[in-house]
Amino acid sequence: MTLRNNSKQLNRITATGWQIFSWSLFDFANTAFYVIILTVGYPIYFKEIVVQGIKEGDLLWGSSFSISMFIVAILSPILGAVADSGFGKKIFLFAFTFLCILSSGLLFFVKEGMILLGMLLLILANIGFEGGLVFYDAFLPEITTARSYGRVSGYGYALGYAGSLVTLAVCYPLYSSGLGISNTLNIRISFLIASGFFLFFSLPLFLFLPDRQRIKKITSNFIQIGFQRLKNTYNNITKYKNIVRFLIAFFIYIDAVNTIIIFSSIFARETLKMEMSEIVIFFALVQTSAILGSISFGILSDRIGHKKTLSTTLLLWLLITVVAYFTQSKTLFFFLGIFAGIALGSSQSTSRGLMSIITPIDKRTEFFGFYSFFGKASAILGPFIFGLISSSFNQRLAIIAVGILILSGLIVLQGVIERRTK
Repeated sequence: MTLRNNSKQLNRITATGWQIFSWSLFDFANTAFYVIILTVGYPIYFKEIVVQGIKEGDLLWGSSFSISMFIVAILSPILGAVADSGFGKKIFLFAFTFLCILSSGLLFFVKEGMILLGMLLLILANIGFEGGLVFYDAFLPEITTARSYGRVSGYGYALGYAGSLVTLAVCYPLYSSGLGISNTLNIRISFLIASGFFLFFSLPLFLFLPDRQRIKKITSNFIQIGFQRLKNTYNNITKYKNIVRFLIAFFIYIDAVNTIIIFSSIFARETLKMEMSEIVIFFALVQTSAILGSISFGILSDRIGHKKTLSTTLLLWLLITVVAYFTQSKTLFFFLGIFAGIALGSSQSTSRGLMSIITPIDKRTEFFGFYSFFGKASAILGPFIFGLISSSFNQRLAIIAVGILILSGLIVLQGVIERRTK
């Protein structure tokens, strides 16, 4: 049987409803880390307690995130190529997931003035989180058909945002007392909760979702195999101009989205003077509206196309950055959070769906490695620039750079053709 026939046969294989749910539940699990460690609890704890409010705090926070993304950006295409060569996605997903869970839990022991340890554990945790997504995303074409990529991807993100809501609800009593030197224990306990939540709800994927690639014996040359496949892909990349064009657009606009995510709570705390309890409520609104965005825009993308849906989402993001620049009141910022959640849910799920549509079937794992690579590589620059501008001037000025990135990504996206590459 030819490779083409094999690819067609594999593409017709879909997972059971329970297996799809187990895959989606991983999104439910990992957003505990996402919401507590990257967006709500640890960013503010790092700024106010660990680095004790020094002016360079934004730069240190952004640099930590950028360093972790730099490491993952180097690893992700190699890991994608290695997994595609037959070593199996699940074993790598487990290793990176465990790294994230362990490092997140160890943040409990980071206290006032422990800047180096606080940065190191964040770097390791985010490497585990982002590195695992290379293999998690690559499961999508194996559990459903091309017709339902957007819908199933949207379900995964919707469950993820639901997981964020559950985590925020559990941690709200810990955050309601505020944040200060005298009550840091409650905040540190939330780091343990995020770690445990990720561990428990990620288990169904590892127990029930099959890895259709046979796991070969790992030998000393598996790194060489990964680099060789990476080299071959780079040599042939000119054959996939449409995918390259999308990846460039993705690189630009997802940089802006990642920057907004990791600095949003710090902006709310420092510029708008919001209390910890108010920030939790704000992100609860964001996650709730993100559920609506991921499901509704996922269904919409299957009907009108991923590109049109994604373009609409980026226009919404552009409007959000403009309004955020001028925002002075907490009330307006709460309303802004609702629209930000819708844009967040749509941009993430639609991007993953569009990548699935335009990627050749026999290159899916390898090309999802590049998709992950561009997403991770983009996050190196944005947070560092935001932190640098914020530390040197102010956070409002840094928002302008984010808006420019979104507009640039939208322009490049218009050249992408939405059809499967042969």
